[in-house]
Parts: sequence; structure tokens; C-alpha cells
Amino acid sequence: MPLGQGDLLVIGGAEDKLGKRTVLKEFVERAGGSQARIAVVPTASSLGPEIVEVYAALFTKLGAADVYGVRPESRAQASDPDVVGELDRATGIFMTGGNQLKLSTVISGTPFGKAILDARGGGVTIAGTSAGASIQSSHMVAFGPGGSTPKQRMTQVAAGLGLVDDCVIDQHFAQRNRYGRLLMIVSQSPQLLGMGVDEDTAAVISRTEDGDVLRVVGRGSVTLMDGSHMVTNAHEAREHRPILASGVTLHVLPAGAEFDLDARALLPQRPQADPAAADELASANRDLRKMARDIAAGDIGPAVLRRRIVRRSRGVVQ
Repeated sequence: MPLGQGDLLVIGGAEDKLGKRTVLKEFVERAGGSQARIAVVPTASSLGPEIVEVYAALFTKLGAADVYGVRPESRAQASDPDVVGELDRATGIFMTGGNQLKLSTVISGTPFGKAILDARGGGVTIAGTSAGASIQSSHMVAFGPGGSTPKQRMTQVAAGLGLVDDCVIDQHFAQRNRYGRLLMIVSQSPQLLGMGVDEDTAAVISRTEDGDVLRVVGRGSVTLMDGSHMVTNAHEAREHRPILASGVTLHVLPAGAEFDLDARALLPQRPQADPAAADELASANRDLRKMARDIAAGDIGPAVLRRRIVRRSRGVVQ
């Protein structure tokens, strides 16, 4: 088993399984690549063994050495030492989508749930998509309608695993217009950081010397709502009425953006290389190296070299 604090992948659901598979590749690589042993936990799913078969085929295609299912269906099973022990050999744990309230009621506060927490402490990469994303936070959205306006009693909250402290996570965020329900929770508990993750997108959380750093991977964005300094009337708003929420700090982070979760601050952007420009630069460097070799060999003059480079750039075979 790897040593050190494992990474977390909070996936917003509907991750690409047929194209580039950017998010799933990120998980397999962080779980050990060709040495990865991945435990798929499909407790939230209403599907049968086929859900494990789908992810087993995907992760094996992406290079994982071993993929197997571990499916507690009750708190009794989640307390069974044999079931819990199935996680011991994993370098990556992947929780599928489905019903997050079922996932919470079955594994939160059980030896199985504790084993997931301990696994991260031992260096295991933990990922979850949709329901498996929501349960990673300390507080979890149980259910509730979408909508852009926060309203009293818009949603219910349950306990999550607490892999991400002082946070509440929602998924399918932009696609299902879940701004209002996440903002409602932040209004009622301003100490919590609201995190909304779009589909085919992951918030990758890594432990550094300075604390937890979030980096965005995938096609969409991660939306963060910081209510540390907000003004709200959540304590007095009537049932199903809109809630006052003023002074919320909003961060919308696309792929490549990094965020310090402890300081709640955006980190400086790393330079992003243009792939086309990188290819052009690499080609120019190859030409320069060949020119240097030719000049050193003394077999042709600079004028001939210039004509050769022009022909090569135009795709003329020499």
C-alpha cells in the first residue's frame, strides 16, 4: 500500500467513458497506473453486478492491474470484518453514483466508512462520482429540487464521510441548476464551503505541506461558495421563501485552476502551453540541432540550409 496522504477525486457525475476519459484516466494514474488495484463500491447504485463490470472494463482498459467490487448493502454488512477487509488491498477506491442518502445511511459511521478514511491516510486514492462525490464532504446534500434561488427548506442535509472537512458538495451542478440548493445550505451554515462540481469534471484534492489544494480536471467547472463574511436571514426566513444571501464570495474554477482550501484562496495560475505552439517549437528545435550538426560537419553552406528548412516547413520531401 502506498504511503502518505492519498488524493481525493470529487467527480460531478456523467464522466466521459467513451472519448478521452480525462477524469477516469486521472483517477487510474493517481491510484497507481499499471500497478493500480481498484475497489469499486456500488452501494449507491440501483443497478446490479453490471455497474461493477462497466467500471472494471473501463479501468482495465486504462491500465489498472486489478478491479473488483465491494458492495455492503446494510450497516450490518458494512460492519462485517470480511467485507471491510476487502479494502485492505486497494490502492484506489471508487464510489459510484446513485442514491447518496442510501450510501450515507449504509456506510457513514460504520467500520467500512472508517476504513475508507483510514485508506486515504495510508495513501490510497479515493474517488466518487455523483452520489460518491457528495458523500466525501463532512455535510452532504441528501435530496432536493434544483433552481437558481435559495429558498428555505429547499433541500435536506445528511452526514457525509468527512474526507473534505467543513464543506458541502453538490454534483451535476450546472447541468441540473443546483445553485440555489447549495447556496441555501451555505446560508444556513456559513462556516461550510459550498462546492458544486459539473459533469465530466473532477475536483482533485491533494494534501501538501501547506494544506489541501484543489485542482480542477475535466470538461466543466467547479463552483465554490464561501459564506465566511455573508449576511443572511436564513434563521428567520419562512418556509419555502427566498433567503437573503449577501456578500458570498464566488469562485468559478475551470480546468487547470488551483485553490487553497485551507486559506480559501485562488492560487497563482500556472502557464498553460498551447499544444500547437509546443509542436512548432519542438520542430524548430529539431531543425536547429540538425543545422548545427550539418555546419559542424562542414558539408553544406548556410544558404543551402535555409532552403532546406523552408522546404521542410512546406512538407517538401528532400
